[in-house]
Amino acid sequence: MKFDNYMILEFPSKSANEAFARSAVACFAAQMDPTLDELGDIRTAVSEAVTNCIVHAYPNSMGTITLRCRILKDNVLDIVIKDKGVGIPDLELARRPAYTTGGADRSGMGFTIMESFMTSLEVSSELGKGTTVHMRRRIRQRQ
Repeated sequence: MKFDNYMILEFPSKSANEAFARSAVACFAAQMDPTLDELGDIRTAVSEAVTNCIVHAYPNSMGTITLRCRILKDNVLDIVIKDKGVGIPDLELARRPAYTTGGADRSGMGFTIMESFMTSLEVSSELGKGTTVHMRRRIRQRQ
């Protein structure tokens, strides 16, 4: 697939890197001239995906998170967030609103939020090998 620009980041699954990831994606997306609402949606979706990696993929250890962004034709921002963690045993169950394995302090709304804020969301996972979240957001072109 052709793209106009891209970036790839790799960072440890430290909670401090969640803010870094969402800010980096927002800075990258700024070249597409998004509205503040579009930028807020993208930042929130990235935050949810990276937080899932930190909390669920590597529950008892430090791991690596890879983030790739591309600008595709028709003003589409393409985001892939990958971990090499424990994987998701039941992806269908994990995508249900309010389902969580993260304890009482987690809402279980991460995938629901990602899906509602992005144009498309695909999730794949393999036990013991990790999870990939692939999101796209079409940015409205201004007149």
